[in-house]
Amino acid sequence: MNNLTAKLSTTKPLEIPPGYLNIMGYIDESEVNGPGCRAVVWVQGCKRGCSGCFNPDSWSFDIHQLISIEELANKILNNPRNTGVTFSGGEPFLQASALAELAKILKYRGLNVMSFSGFTLRELQSKNAPVGAKELLSHLDILIDGPFVETLAIHSPNSLVSSSNQRVRVFNPALKNQLNWASDRLEIHVLKDGSRIFTGYWGQLGLGEN
Repeated sequence: MNNLTAKLSTTKPLEIPPGYLNIMGYIDESEVNGPGCRAVVWVQGCKRGCSGCFNPDSWSFDIHQLISIEELANKILNNPRNTGVTFSGGEPFLQASALAELAKILKYRGLNVMSFSGFTLRELQSKNAPVGAKELLSHLDILIDGPFVETLAIHSPNSLVSSSNQRVRVFNPALKNQLNWASDRLEIHVLKDGSRIFTGYWGQLGLGEN
């Protein structure tokens, strides 16, 4: 692969088979990515390249892990401690249609659904929004919108967002009293294969060996 091909592969979305998602990572029982105890799905692919991004490995649109919507839904639902799911990335709204389908299944089973996005809510509601954006929005209980801006970074245990331009949009009034995750908390999840996922606003999603 030459440098030009490598560069294009990080910025040009690849076709994903219908009924599947291209994800970077997954964990259960997180308490730093939204209210309560929840699953987290990191999708693969983002065009922004924000300076100071916590998750630069998620920028590439190369296929990392293809997983069917049905399999991912079952994985989330099979853990009774998961009361919700958070979509992060990467940019979730670049796989909005598939995530909307997943969200619909999970909402039917009583879970709440939250998503991060580098797009603003206004952009997601516009005619130029990514395909499926409005459908995914219709299933969300919470949206944190706006790109991470390093010069506006917030380092406070009382902040729900990582930079001051971002907004917490609560679409489900039942969750307004559950906005209690903290921007300075980290979690380390050790997976069955021995690899680790570090997550939290001050963390960086990282996969490594023991």
